[in-house]
Amino acid sequence: MMKTYTYQTLPAEPLADRKSRRPVVVAGAGPVGLTMALDLAVRGIPVLVLDDNNTVSVGSRGLCYAKRPLEIFDRLGCAAPMLEKGVSWKIGKIFRDTELVYQFDLLPEPGHQMPAFINLQQYHLEDMLIARARELGEGLQLHWKHKVVSVQDAGDHLRLGVEAPDGLFTLEAEWLIACDGAGSPIREMLGVPFTGRAFQDRFLIADVLMKAPFPAERWFWFDPPFHRNQSVLLHREADDVWRIDFQLGWDADPVEERKPERVLPRLRSMLGEDTAFELEWVSVYQFACRRLDRFRHGRVIFAGDSAHQVSPFGARGANTGVQDADNLAWKLALVLGGKAPEALLDSYDAERLVAADDNIGHSSRATDFITPKNAASRAFRDAVLRLARDHAFARPLINSGRLSTPTPYPGSPLNTPDTEPFAGRMRPGTNCSDAPVRAGGEDGWLLHQLQGDFVAMVLGGENASEDLDVDGVRCRVLRIGADVEDSEGLIAARYDLRPGTTYLIRPDQHVAARWRAFDTRAIAAALRRATARD
Repeated sequence: MMKTYTYQTLPAEPLADRKSRRPVVVAGAGPVGLTMALDLAVRGIPVLVLDDNNTVSVGSRGLCYAKRPLEIFDRLGCAAPMLEKGVSWKIGKIFRDTELVYQFDLLPEPGHQMPAFINLQQYHLEDMLIARARELGEGLQLHWKHKVVSVQDAGDHLRLGVEAPDGLFTLEAEWLIACDGAGSPIREMLGVPFTGRAFQDRFLIADVLMKAPFPAERWFWFDPPFHRNQSVLLHREADDVWRIDFQLGWDADPVEERKPERVLPRLRSMLGEDTAFELEWVSVYQFACRRLDRFRHGRVIFAGDSAHQVSPFGARGANTGVQDADNLAWKLALVLGGKAPEALLDSYDAERLVAADDNIGHSSRATDFITPKNAASRAFRDAVLRLARDHAFARPLINSGRLSTPTPYPGSPLNTPDTEPFAGRMRPGTNCSDAPVRAGGEDGWLLHQLQGDFVAMVLGGENASEDLDVDGVRCRVLRIGADVEDSEGLIAARYDLRPGTTYLIRPDQHVAARWRAFDTRAIAAALRRATARD
């Protein structure tokens, strides 16, 4: 599928005119750049998005979107069409040869609005993000076929050279967010290299249009009879499209392997000679697990694939990039609004570098399990697969790509450490768990109540009726039992609530602090710490 967008000129304005300076320019209109722009725009920050192309992506590419990014899209007002169009799933199955050895459930507990995953082709997702961007009007400007070709640091702003069909011009920006992909030209301009591993393994992606009885599950085969000594992955997509990944090995010729005379026999061997299908898209890829040493370089901040790269196994690329945007946007909005120092942006590095290392670690281990690099690794892998059928202890050792989950920030400088014991996983630095609520006589979800501002969530809170203002930063008070009802008791269970228990929630729905009593002075101190002002 190929959808194009209309080119519009973005004329240069006199550099002497300070009105021409843009608060934020985002380079790249892929899923991460569009999410970043939407998040800034809904927080009232004017943002300009420049993309050197004028199309959505070709082929399914990014496909699996996890629960946490879906919650972020919901906060930004664009999850509904994704859920309607996408294929929801939560069950994964692992096969060795034709035998099922293990299956897992990615959302075993009830009481969450969002599914564990949806499968949605990247071109659909991008189109939905663009539609939402257009709803926000002049606060979010999207300009196609505009490429950033130079970046000059001018102290309190940047001068960007921009190339468009009508010519080359200069644009000023206070901040540049580089979401321009794995081959990031901006990264090359700044001379900031990646560190990490490049893998030699090659894989074939085939998007196949067919009617098939397979359920909406993730199926992964080790050494199947239709593709011996290699692995195969199957996913259902929207519109009766199926994504099939074939491991090819180190020596595969990517040009030859893309040819129909090579692809079609593989598919017929897998699907059967009588299965009717059409080949919609095919690609051969290699990958790397690597990142920048830091993501902020002065007034240029990197996010998504321009900052870090992982293997596609586990759906960690776009999902973690969307969480980059979730982490950065509220911080940049406070800095631009004069409500926090620039030092707050350093916490983006502190938190998202941890997430990048977490994802790279999982991704590297998955790749080494799927494609053993020596005889000992292969012997271990094969032993695990043999044992897993009958022995539960071996099943968690199977690694066909640990699926994307949010990375907590327990060591973040923005956290206020606990001073009292709590049960459960909702410690400072963790993203908030959803739960059903009832508010205003209607059923709803907790995460809908934890949007926009800092929120002090308290059970009861008879002495906490008014919102707080801490040096111009607003903190809403949400009283569980008064403002909203804990309709199924899951908030109390998941947050270990007792009367008076209070949580300070960040604008990106992460826990900043928690106490056993509501104390405005403690909240104010924790909020100053969470905005790098203590």
